[in-house]
Amino acid sequence: MRVTGYGVISNSSGIISYEASGVIKTTNQDSDLASRIKIILLGLDEVICKFKPNCVAIEKVFVNINPQSTLLLGQARGAAISAAVLQNLDVFEYTALQVKKSVVGMGHASKSQVQIMVQKLLSLPSIPSSDSADALACSICHANISGSLAKFGTGNRMKSGRII
Repeated sequence: MRVTGYGVISNSSGIISYEASGVIKTTNQDSDLASRIKIILLGLDEVICKFKPNCVAIEKVFVNINPQSTLLLGQARGAAISAAVLQNLDVFEYTALQVKKSVVGMGHASKSQVQIMVQKLLSLPSIPSSDSADALACSICHANISGSLAKFGTGNRMKSGRII
């Protein structure tokens, strides 16, 4: 099974709050690329239509030891970006180091550290799954970075709205 996480937060003048999170799953039965991309595209389109975000934040692809894993991640990212641009949403990309540094305070944080900090920052009753936590962390990173840039009068000035 392959999993694509999503997370929705709202940002109201720098105060972030949890809206939703989850995963979109493709199974081994969805073996051809077109079927997997369609499932991800339609799943994210449903999330976008339901929550009406102002923008989408997504993690940049890193080159993995396993080229096949990197390729699969890139294909899922392409579907996610396509879902956003089809809804005329701006897409902001962040490296894993940027996301971890923004959320945990250090760029080489473990997955469990990211999960715990996401739980604390969003006052969640339990620790989110790693895929949901990664997506929520990316949204939190965008809220933090866009807020900082707005203070300096540059960049995307997002004072309030939803981020997916």
